[in-house]
Amino acid sequence: MKDYKKYYIIPAEPEEVYSALTNPNELEIWTGDPAEMSTEPGSEFSLWDGSIAGKNLEFEAGKKIVQEWYFGEQEEPSIVTIKLHPHKYGTSAELRHTNIPDEAFQDISEGWDESYFGALIGFYEG
Repeated sequence: MKDYKKYYIIPAEPEEVYSALTNPNELEIWTGDPAEMSTEPGSEFSLWDGSIAGKNLEFEAGKKIVQEWYFGEQEEPSIVTIKLHPHKYGTSAELRHTNIPDEAFQDISEGWDESYFGALIGFYEG
């Protein structure tokens, strides 16, 4: 199991970024794929047409998202925490993803950089 931590600068205000990460209609716009998402703790979510699925654990509007990502059977849950901080160029997103299975680490870390935050940054840069 591995952990991944990284910061991303997104050219939009924290409230806009939070909405883009939690509103299913906005998620579908910037990912290009069907998304199921709710800000109800305990609700399940699905992104990229089911490529990523899990359970929503905690939300703080405009500031924080905590989710459990499913990787099949594993002892320790894989937890994603995204904290959004105001930044002079928009938002600094602090990502922490814990307990990533070793065999998935490369794909997950590249996914965060390219498909997830890379796509979101590209969406705001136009």
